[in-house]
Amino acid sequence: MNFSFYIAKRYLFTKSKSKAINYITLIASIGIVVGTAALFIVLSGFAGLKAFSLEFTTLTDPDLKLFPKQTKTFFFSQAQSEQIAAIDGIASFSEIAEDQVLMRCDDKFLAVRLKGVDTHYPRGTIDSIVSYGDWMEPDLPQIVSGWDLSNTLGFKTYDITKTIRLYAPKPGTGQLMSIKDAFKSMKVVNVGIFQINDDLNNSLVFTGIENAKYLLGLPKSAVSAIEIITTETADTPQIIAALERLFEGQVVVKNRMQLNAALYKMLNTEQLAVYLIFTLILSIALFNIIGSIIMMILDKKRDLKTLFSMGANKQTIQRVFFAQGILMTVLGGLSGLLLGVVVILLQQHFELVMITSTLAYPMVLTWANVGIAFSTILVLGIIASRLASWRIKKVDFVA
Repeated sequence: MNFSFYIAKRYLFTKSKSKAINYITLIASIGIVVGTAALFIVLSGFAGLKAFSLEFTTLTDPDLKLFPKQTKTFFFSQAQSEQIAAIDGIASFSEIAEDQVLMRCDDKFLAVRLKGVDTHYPRGTIDSIVSYGDWMEPDLPQIVSGWDLSNTLGFKTYDITKTIRLYAPKPGTGQLMSIKDAFKSMKVVNVGIFQINDDLNNSLVFTGIENAKYLLGLPKSAVSAIEIITTETADTPQIIAALERLFEGQVVVKNRMQLNAALYKMLNTEQLAVYLIFTLILSIALFNIIGSIIMMILDKKRDLKTLFSMGANKQTIQRVFFAQGILMTVLGGLSGLLLGVVVILLQQHFELVMITSTLAYPMVLTWANVGIAFSTILVLGIIASRLASWRIKKVDFVA
């Protein structure tokens, strides 16, 4: 194999007397470099978009969230609260009361999702999302609204010129005699504005959990969900099992990925589709390797007859051109990866491509994408080199 590799290296780095073969080899090499770089850059771009999209979920979604299996709410006792706090790996948890309500400002109405949170709601989340004003006080009729929602209804923070009311249907049965009998209302003051993403900015309102329970008509010990923040070294499956035992199977426990299953599925599907498309393009580009090797075989036919007469068999000569194709693939792949890394670093530091006037296209440089891109080009290069080297079987070295 050392003999085959030595000859392959000489053939690859020594110029042929035929300019056409030199051009074909150069084009094949450039195709590998550009194809690998393009695949790596696209994978890094999608990794950046995925990280950028999922960044918003870390602002609003906990590590684990408990939902009732059948009803909208479940009872959460003090004893259960103490037992959750004692589970190893749980850093903190918050009681949540949430449901759809109607929001009114003057003569404008909008259906929103009211989320009542307790005083244990993560301070890091609050500081990350509130862009104007303050977070609400838990014992006061205050809310924190999304940016788009406040613009739609036309109110600001601490706007005493605007009257804001929340309406929720009253639970119960029987005939309704008036609108007041159908809805429970609460006058509130907007003290802060948050920005997360377009969907939540136009649909979500935070308030204290006591306000939410009053408006939704929930008992004191009832909650809609429990949001849990785990430690960095937490054993998530073990925590989930402990929670299911604690609530005796009456709740559903979901992690952040399960809470955003549709988003994860969409991002993974798009990334796979783009990878397959660029792999197809790259495989077409690698056909240049086949052409280059076949032309090299025809050009070196006299030299190959000399090798054959010196004792080299067809398998040895076949390994020469197979090794030449692998060398082209590996060197071109490494060069393409290096080019891709340079492009990604330039984008990260100088923001060459912008999505909007203030948002640069996100790029993430990971070893996983390096491995995927190089493995892809290597596998395709091996296949192309093997196909091209089989041309030796048709060469007659005796004549």
